[in-house]
Amino acid sequence: MLIAPFHKHTEMGSVGVEKPHVVLIPYPAQGHINPSLKLAKLLHFRGFYITFINTEFNHQRLLRSRGPDSLKGLDDFRFETIPDGLPPSDRNATQDIPALCDSVRKNCLVPFRNLITKLNNTTNVPPVTCIISDGVMSFTLDAADELQIPEFLFWTTSACGYLAYLHYAELIKRGLTPFKDESYFTNGYLNTSIDWIPGMKDIRLRDLPSFIRTTDPNDIMLDFLHKESRRSCRASGIILNTSDNLEHNVLNVLSSMLPPIYTVGPLSILCNEISDSRLKLIGSNLWKEEKECIEWLNTKEPKSVVYVNFGSITVMSPEQLREFAWGLANSKHTFLWITRPDIVMGDSPILPLEFVNETKERGLLASWCPQEEVLSHPSIGVFLTHAGWNSTLESIGGGVPVICWPFFAEQQTNCRFACTEWEIGMEIDNNVKREEVEGLVRELMEGEKGKEMKNKVMEWKEGANKATERGGSSWLNVEKLVKEIVRKKRTISIMEK
Repeated sequence: MLIAPFHKHTEMGSVGVEKPHVVLIPYPAQGHINPSLKLAKLLHFRGFYITFINTEFNHQRLLRSRGPDSLKGLDDFRFETIPDGLPPSDRNATQDIPALCDSVRKNCLVPFRNLITKLNNTTNVPPVTCIISDGVMSFTLDAADELQIPEFLFWTTSACGYLAYLHYAELIKRGLTPFKDESYFTNGYLNTSIDWIPGMKDIRLRDLPSFIRTTDPNDIMLDFLHKESRRSCRASGIILNTSDNLEHNVLNVLSSMLPPIYTVGPLSILCNEISDSRLKLIGSNLWKEEKECIEWLNTKEPKSVVYVNFGSITVMSPEQLREFAWGLANSKHTFLWITRPDIVMGDSPILPLEFVNETKERGLLASWCPQEEVLSHPSIGVFLTHAGWNSTLESIGGGVPVICWPFFAEQQTNCRFACTEWEIGMEIDNNVKREEVEGLVRELMEGEKGKEMKNKVMEWKEGANKATERGGSSWLNVEKLVKEIVRKKRTISIMEK
């Protein structure tokens, strides 16, 4: 057992004392909901009363993907919703991210504050002790201040990506972004070296989170991340889904800039030790998982399958889809490819009939899958990924090297660190060509570099396991976070008296 639940006679005080009540609110996208729900489960297992807040749009998506009873929760693990302020859209597609960011910061404060007030006045629900909000949902800090509730910010990015966001203000100040004109995207400007961000050796503009790539001084995403990251100092603490050994240098820099930092990752490994079967039934996938993927993988040889998944937001052109398809086909390796219904811009992901016929004996196409289970499956040899942070951590947890095709946000930064700092992967050019796909798949599945990266990722896997086992750095940081929330609850109780 990872973390012993509270007992009535221990830290919780006398028999019958109210549980600490933590409200968690993720940014309303798949890659943010997943780690937030894992953190919620860890805290519930540790004895906390949990309220988990989704937007109404995503709440309905979860009900459709997992069934009408999937979010009923437990008596002390409840789900609530607030509106996101956007007009109705395709109920099975990811919402437009810039529009969602803009709407969240303009429209969500009042319904969030009203919900907290309602919870505090609901019979048989303990008063809210603490708010844990996504780092890019910092409007919640205003409600927390008004209601005098301590708040921690959970940045679901990598530490290196977060550090880069914290330097957006300086990038703007130095005139490095926004770009002067469109030519800056192609004239080599992105290769400009940035040697003044501590903890980020040999970093280039192209390796920083992609929202700097704009010519618009009023760009929504550049402004959003610039302002959201700067508000971090108002929090009681910062929670990061990473481990001390994986991002040691970056974390040292962040510690000098921010409130106390709690590294509690990889959460995907920590949560494996939760023994409460009821919690395991609560899931967060917005698409229906095709469990047949696992049955198919069970028939394959160890390390023989290329797993391809570009996450919940990445979109590509029909031409890029075809290049990936023929690169996989020409590699002659077995593959499992997740093709979301909305992965192609403005169209359905239609693959050439010739490709389907050629690969039907060694390829499986699915719309979604239980990724953690897939990446821990012994048949997986390589992961072709968008380099999202959850995917990167889950790949390390499974001991699987990566081919990175970063799409947006801090995926470019994760890719850089994966390829140069951690030496567990190789990058594929944004202008994807089938020959490059074929070559990289062959290299990582068959070549010497592939062997070296497989050995390296196994070292990082061992480090992640040590960080999350009892007494490891991440395990201890969960303990520290728990104790700090309890301490703040006691402080509030004393002040109220």
